[in-house]
Amino acid sequence: MAESLMNITVGGLLTQVAQQYPDDIAIKYNDRPYQRTWKEFDEETERVAKGLLAAGISKGDHVAIWATNVPEWIQLLFATAKIGAVLVTVNTAYKVFELEYLLRQSDCKALVMIDGYKDSDYVQIVNELCPTLKDCKPGSYNNPMLPFLKTIIYAGDRECPAGMLPWGQLEEMGKIIPQKMFDDITSNLDPHEIVNMQYTSGTTGFPKGVMLSHYNIVNNGKGIGDCMKFTHADRLCIPVPFFHCFGLVLAIMASLTHATSMVPVDYYSPAKVMKAVTEEQCTAVHGVPTMFIGMLEHPDFKKYDFSHLRTGIMAGSPCPIKVMRQVIDEMHMTEITITYGQTEASPACTMTTTDDSIERRVATVGRHMPFVETKIVDPETGETLPPNVAGEFCARGYNVMAGYYKMEEATKQAIDKDGWLHTGDLATVDENGYYKITGRIKDMIIRGGENIYPMEIEEFLYTHPMVQDVQVIGVPSEQYGEEVLACIILKEDAQITEDEMKEYVKSHMARHKVPKYIRFMKAFPMTASGKIQKYKLREWAIEELGLQDAASIQTA
Repeated sequence: MAESLMNITVGGLLTQVAQQYPDDIAIKYNDRPYQRTWKEFDEETERVAKGLLAAGISKGDHVAIWATNVPEWIQLLFATAKIGAVLVTVNTAYKVFELEYLLRQSDCKALVMIDGYKDSDYVQIVNELCPTLKDCKPGSYNNPMLPFLKTIIYAGDRECPAGMLPWGQLEEMGKIIPQKMFDDITSNLDPHEIVNMQYTSGTTGFPKGVMLSHYNIVNNGKGIGDCMKFTHADRLCIPVPFFHCFGLVLAIMASLTHATSMVPVDYYSPAKVMKAVTEEQCTAVHGVPTMFIGMLEHPDFKKYDFSHLRTGIMAGSPCPIKVMRQVIDEMHMTEITITYGQTEASPACTMTTTDDSIERRVATVGRHMPFVETKIVDPETGETLPPNVAGEFCARGYNVMAGYYKMEEATKQAIDKDGWLHTGDLATVDENGYYKITGRIKDMIIRGGENIYPMEIEEFLYTHPMVQDVQVIGVPSEQYGEEVLACIILKEDAQITEDEMKEYVKSHMARHKVPKYIRFMKAFPMTASGKIQKYKLREWAIEELGLQDAASIQTA
């Protein structure tokens, strides 16, 4: 493990790695002609950075990126870092209302975008939001509703839309920037300055811009890579979105700090990921549990070669023990790890290591990361709790965000006066310092005074041979306050009734944990980063089960 924290900027570290391993592969896509050594990538991002300067982007300016995991995304990350601009990451699933909120709240000066993703046509959305853009000269957009926005840079595959600056012109434009000017900017950057703003999903209220520094994400990436024993001989497949901390820090920064080769997948599909892992002989792959389930359940799973896989991270939502064991046994990921954290902690707070026993790696989220303090407190009193008592997980250290952008009150609610980040997650810690996440404080079901943790029922339902995926939520009840609903995705061709599934739980668990309701579903509502939106499931369930009256009962 690292003996001290790294005091270096993201751009400075890339240059350092490029000098150390100039001819090793930094990035290689298996489905498009993009491959760069560390030296080539360092030089390329410097040219793009100069192009941004020529396009009017200065230190401290905010630049948004709205794209899947394309090469331009990763180039922009390092190019903005090299000139002290702040990269603002945009969720690929956003529509016009969300994009307008983000661009306005973040004070973005420029937006870099591709054509679109799934059912979102980004060009159409931007033209709807900025109707006069097509009549403007690139770089001179003016809209009182978005007072900071001046430039929209197009990195798509079609002809560049009117009013936008083609991505391909940046390097050419950058030739006017003197080398001395560029070097002066990079040498005067401070690792404690903000380099990235990520908007949290915002399950309650509007999304908040989490401000992260070079220091935050470089050191978190280093700790993460250390736990996986990454070296420059590893090759990490990255199907998780770059716009999320999972892609940006757990993948890109963990790779950068260990000179590990990156094999990005532009967006997740089980076949694309399995093909990339096979063709590039990847030694590691990251994913949320639903991504691994999608590969394991794929009809062509056995046609792919996972023999080079060794490690990776399963995280982003609670990891079913059964799925972890399958990944270890069937995907050869004998050194797979779990990490826990949140965007506000850049993001990792705890992590298992490759040396931990399989039992610990499948049943806990590991111990605190190096240089991070962690504790469990009583949510009501704030007192630190003894081992094996559930309470709120709190963290303090280099990894805690600078705050939410322009939201002082929300920042104060998240980080107390002593610097502890209050996560809102329920957890326990054992005598050896291993943590278990038992749910969200808000997700805990209270049925007639009994505290029920959805994760416990979910873990049990995963043991049923017909269950592919499951989510347990609380729904309103006039009699008990809340009742348990299990939403289940069955395996293909599985035949079972709701009553039979209830009986299965009843024969193994306490009566109050038996779901009153069971619903079989084809899919769960998800964020673009693969997180299941339990609040949307709850909204759907109230309609589906006719619980509007119970839902309208006010409680203290």
